[in-house]
Amino acid sequence: MGSKAKTDGVGIFVVEKWVDSVVSVERHSERVLFLKMVLGDCLLNVFTVYAPQSGKPVEEKESFWDDIFRLVSCIPQNEMVVFAGDMNGMPEVVMLAMMGHMVVFGYGSKNTDGSRILEFADGLNLVICNTLFTKQEAKFVTYVAGPVKSTVDYITVRQEDKAKVRNVKVISSEECVPKHKLLVKS
Repeated sequence: MGSKAKTDGVGIFVVEKWVDSVVSVERHSERVLFLKMVLGDCLLNVFTVYAPQSGKPVEEKESFWDDIFRLVSCIPQNEMVVFAGDMNGMPEVVMLAMMGHMVVFGYGSKNTDGSRILEFADGLNLVICNTLFTKQEAKFVTYVAGPVKSTVDYITVRQEDKAKVRNVKVISSEECVPKHKLLVKS
């Protein structure tokens, strides 16, 4: 689902063998989409997002983060949440200070939008899975535009589901949308 200007949009790919497991799909806006599916005895809620980028008004950014905070906080605790997408921020450097219960590995330096990501994750007891594993630079960098490299795409889960995440890495040879490398969780 994208905007008429074709500047925003999100999507979720579902492996064919899991299509019948999808219970519902909700398109909240051109920036937020989520689906609910049954995997074994677990209800899984997968959110995909595209946060407002640098240069967008602060009000738009605050509205986006407030909306998704409300959406995720409505998911019952007995259901798993995977929250992923282009969050347009770099939070790694300050994560140890704000979320002292984590060991963090990351790439890049913090920016203002990264602080919003941390507040969101901390407020919902989410773990930013990209930062749980030591990696070479190529496995951290999710955005490449000429000489500019950064990590703006993240996968998060609730703290209690962290043990279910075996790995999160970038497939550097795959570009899922222009300039963004494919980020996968296993």
